[in-house]
Amino acid sequence: MDDARAVTRARPEDLLGYSDPSAQPEATGVDKLVLKRGNLFLVANRLGDVSPAGARDLGLFLTDTRHLSSWKLAVRGGPPLCLSSQVSPDYVAQIDFTITSLHEGDLLGCEPVNYVHLRRDQIIDDVFVERIVLTNFLDRPMAFWLEMAWAADFADVFEIRGAQRAARGTYELPRVERDRAILRYDGRDGRGYATEIRVEGLRADGAARLTRMSGRGARVDLHLEPAGKVELSFVVAAGIERGPAGGRRGRDEDREIPRGPSASFDARSRATREAYDAWARGATGFRSSNDLFDLALGQAVADLKALRVYHFGEPVISAGIPWYTCPFGRDALITGFEAMVAVPEVARDALRFLARLQGAVEDPERDEEPGKIPHEMRFGEMAAAGEVPHTPYYGSADATPLFLVLLDEYDRWTADRATVEELLPAAERALGWLDRAVDPARGGLVHYARRTPKGLRNQGWKDSHDGVPFADGRPAEPPIALVEVQGYAVDARRRMAGLYKRLGRDAEADRLQASARTLADAVEAHFWMEQKGTYAIAIDREGRQVDAVTSNPGHLLFSGAASPDRAHRVIDSLLGERMWSGWGIRTLAAGQPAYNPLSYHNGTVWPHDNALCAMGMSAYGEVERAGEVLTGLWQAAQHFRLLRFPELFCGLGRDGGRFPVHYPVACSPQAWSSAAWMLLVRAVLGLFPDAHAHTLHVRFPWLPPWLDELTLEGVRVGAARATLRFLRGPRAAYAEVIDVQGGPLRVRIEV
Repeated sequence: MDDARAVTRARPEDLLGYSDPSAQPEATGVDKLVLKRGNLFLVANRLGDVSPAGARDLGLFLTDTRHLSSWKLAVRGGPPLCLSSQVSPDYVAQIDFTITSLHEGDLLGCEPVNYVHLRRDQIIDDVFVERIVLTNFLDRPMAFWLEMAWAADFADVFEIRGAQRAARGTYELPRVERDRAILRYDGRDGRGYATEIRVEGLRADGAARLTRMSGRGARVDLHLEPAGKVELSFVVAAGIERGPAGGRRGRDEDREIPRGPSASFDARSRATREAYDAWARGATGFRSSNDLFDLALGQAVADLKALRVYHFGEPVISAGIPWYTCPFGRDALITGFEAMVAVPEVARDALRFLARLQGAVEDPERDEEPGKIPHEMRFGEMAAAGEVPHTPYYGSADATPLFLVLLDEYDRWTADRATVEELLPAAERALGWLDRAVDPARGGLVHYARRTPKGLRNQGWKDSHDGVPFADGRPAEPPIALVEVQGYAVDARRRMAGLYKRLGRDAEADRLQASARTLADAVEAHFWMEQKGTYAIAIDREGRQVDAVTSNPGHLLFSGAASPDRAHRVIDSLLGERMWSGWGIRTLAAGQPAYNPLSYHNGTVWPHDNALCAMGMSAYGEVERAGEVLTGLWQAAQHFRLLRFPELFCGLGRDGGRFPVHYPVACSPQAWSSAAWMLLVRAVLGLFPDAHAHTLHVRFPWLPPWLDELTLEGVRVGAARATLRFLRGPRAAYAEVIDVQGGPLRVRIEV
């Protein structure tokens, strides 16, 4: 590491072509390439470029900092014609191009001739590597050149999303060596950020010769013999060259630039494939009569591996790429619940990580309270400099009860007593927060209101500024009691009562059961809207029902907190013509003034929201109707790249178009959307575990008409791993136990 850093400063517009990262446009199109490993990830356009320069949703990021804001390939006779653009399930990109005689003015003959094949292979491990392979299909030698242009704005993710900053750090002039360039930025947090780009594969025989290297790009001149092939690579390393005084050196998010001998691209690719194969072998396998469905589930399992990040030396699932590649309380907990049938480690890691960050003091600037589970933690310049409160930020009303829900669910699936006992003190602190969050003067409900102007106005999963509207479109004013938060709190108390019973703490269990009943009664008294046949989304600060018809009551079903007769009316509402888009359940019913199918939370379709609603339907015995949700989403997924659910998509009705409509800046992959597949499968199969009794209950299993058979291989319940096969029948699915290994397990099939 070079400690004698240059003191010469540069203007950002001279290095980047623009001065304000928050003012840059989105990239055109929604078909992007995503690569990720650990805390490093790339979002490129379908050609493999980060272009246009500074586009908000593109770049190479290390955690919360963009280390490449421009990356663009140019070639002689270009731009080349793109033939295909793909990313494998293990996150290796292959983009193929051709150079045609049209680029040369058709001097080679009367008909266009494709005479150079150019392949861009891209991968991320500890660095980003782009391998370029050119093959000459002419019958004569040819001279060729290519250029790679780059820039690094070192923008914080909040800045990229549009946050206006009073001041930025300073850029240093790039340091240029023979075959490398180092771009540097001194942040306002006292850290020195750096990106190193080096060129590898240059040849002494002149077949690949570096003729220009600068802080803005490189040119390589090439000589290709007939049928000749030339290969070279660009390697991009991102890191921190200097930490603040007294600081945070040595943590994963403050890593130095990786240096040392480079592995070959093929070696990196093999290691990546082996890592993903090992992850898949450890997860539940899904094999069905529908090959495309198998691919979708396999991709979802791979995405959960890709979305893991590492902080303090520990793994945790991040929320989604590109905006939320960091620990989120609510997202990690819901993802862990959804993924339990396939990858219980996701839940375990989330619980351990969030317990580490659990609130310990009263800190209004971060909405922190003792026992509270954090909402979001960031590691970028703006957080470290105190410009945003995310170190961590605790503005979430639902993460704390969801922590308790997931702890019990993890125990029911795994009977992992050691982990449960390790986390029990955190659970008891969370229960303490939940008791204090109930306001007797406001109906005994759990309310939220931010205590810092930098915090979130709305603190449930619909946390946009307009995410909690009245039917007439007016926003609700805090303190607000959300219906799903009450459901989570009811479920958390019931589940902790069950956990205490298993630990022999009967008196505490009885107290929690009583408080759960009291809160459930309060939900029925305050939230039910008889005329609309569903529950209100919230109660506002004046004690009024926030009377918009929304998907939120579906979460009340997920929690088992609705009365049975009303639960079935809620299901009718969720699948009614105003809530059901044809592709999925909307977040808010059409026909209300607040409805906007192009908005973030007021009329769009969110796969995780649908999965929770479907699981709620299953819990109340409506398994076939849960299958309607699975079918709608499956039909939508077939129109998305890699059969991958995005974070959300537009709620435009299916009767108005033949295809689902993308939401322009949705994260993809996104953790709780990827894991939604697994909860949807669980919902239609009616799987309910009891690992302590060595039992798996299968209640009213059902398969949709497009799925004749589905096998789950290696489902973990306690120490046992079971393989179960389901065959579609006229009214229900037939269930068969194929194999059980590792421990005793009774599979009780109820039809």
